[in-house]
Amino acid sequence: MEMTDLKFMQGYIRMCNDGWLQGWHERNGGNLTYRMTAKEAEAARPFFGAPREWVEMDVQAKNLAGEFFVTTGSGKYLRNVVLSPAENIGIVEINAAGNGYRIVWGLENGAKPTSEFPTHFLNHSVRKTASGGTNRVIYHCHATNVIALTYLLPLTDRDFTRALWQSATECPVVFPAGVGVVPWMVPGGREIALATSKKMETYDAAVWAQHGLFVSGPDFDTAFGLAHTIEKSAEIYWKVLAGGQGKIRQTITDDDLRAIARDFGVTLNEAFLD
Repeated sequence: MEMTDLKFMQGYIRMCNDGWLQGWHERNGGNLTYRMTAKEAEAARPFFGAPREWVEMDVQAKNLAGEFFVTTGSGKYLRNVVLSPAENIGIVEINAAGNGYRIVWGLENGAKPTSEFPTHFLNHSVRKTASGGTNRVIYHCHATNVIALTYLLPLTDRDFTRALWQSATECPVVFPAGVGVVPWMVPGGREIALATSKKMETYDAAVWAQHGLFVSGPDFDTAFGLAHTIEKSAEIYWKVLAGGQGKIRQTITDDDLRAIARDFGVTLNEAFLD
């Protein structure tokens, strides 16, 4: 048995490959992190190598102290994860202060965690609190149609949420709180980490203007499904705009959205309804 035979690792690798097959991970674009359960960490421990040196981060989250994360590597291509996991992904342990990590498995040949690991880390902290500990996946992809919409729509939570909700009937069920929108920022830094984590206090998903999509979920299927749903709705929206030359004849009304919420037992963010 090897590390890659463990169920959580197989799910992680599959999600990396699924994103590549969707066309969301050109070159080294996008990244994925997973907060392991205590049981998974124990199952993985026999495969750990000698821990490497601690690396301090410029962000801190005390509620993640001692946790273990699977992460993609900096500069690594998600299309290669399925071919050579240990070279392209790794497991890191968080220190007792919640502001540093060390590699305990994978990321071979001097590789490091994704440059956006601090952003993932802060958002794991926020989503852990917001979800009562159930959220474990943070996924960032370069979803083509979502990026396209950031050139067309006002960069507000309300405008994006309404466009997505009204483009596909399942959307208000899948993300009833809506989506957040983060204006363009240089990726990988403290500023975008803080801005995104603020949005993720309320939402499971945040759009990064001219960059991509950032989502969270309790497991790989839920997180990937959220990203997939948002991207498909974005594709429908801009195709309707293009086909109708900017004019929309009919749409899902606010009363329709409320009816969907009632019948499916979800609570919509009323701030986004007229």
